[in-house]
Amino acid sequence: MARMKQFLLPLWEVLEILAVALISIFIIYSFIAQPFQVQGASMEPNFYTKQYLIVDEISYRFRDPERGEVVVFHNPRNESEFYIKRVIGLPGEEVDIKDNKVTIINGTHPDGFVLDETYLPPSTEMMGNAKFTLGKDEYFVMGDNRLQSFDSRSWGPVKRSEIVGVVRLRLWPPTVFAYGQTQELKTQ
Repeated sequence: MARMKQFLLPLWEVLEILAVALISIFIIYSFIAQPFQVQGASMEPNFYTKQYLIVDEISYRFRDPERGEVVVFHNPRNESEFYIKRVIGLPGEEVDIKDNKVTIINGTHPDGFVLDETYLPPSTEMMGNAKFTLGKDEYFVMGDNRLQSFDSRSWGPVKRSEIVGVVRLRLWPPTVFAYGQTQELKTQ
């Protein structure tokens, strides 16, 4: 009997450690952060196909998305798909796209201001002109590769409830570790 206890005690400890680890992984994956993989070219040159990212799902429970942040959200037309884009317009603002520039009109800037997009290459072009007015819980998102991005210019604003989280860390490839998924992210 004593030998049986000596054998079962280490086995029980291993099972306890395994249970705590699995529960911790489940909690982190479900409520705090989640891995995703980029698929597509719409976020180039900042994010490329096959890059793995960690998306922070908890920050937006305490604050709202901010302009310039890269977010992951449910495709407005197919909730099972995820997209990655950059926040351009905030709730209540007007977004005016004209002559390869994005102008934001809001209460602080009633005459508007041209968005300073230092994260884009200087020669970035956009097709066409458009104007959008955002509701109280709507965000305007765009891909960094403006000529190859399927974004709010095509299907309109993203609702706050559709946003999953903010991109925090690029994991793979390791040569480009940087702040900034493994579900697949469409960048269309």
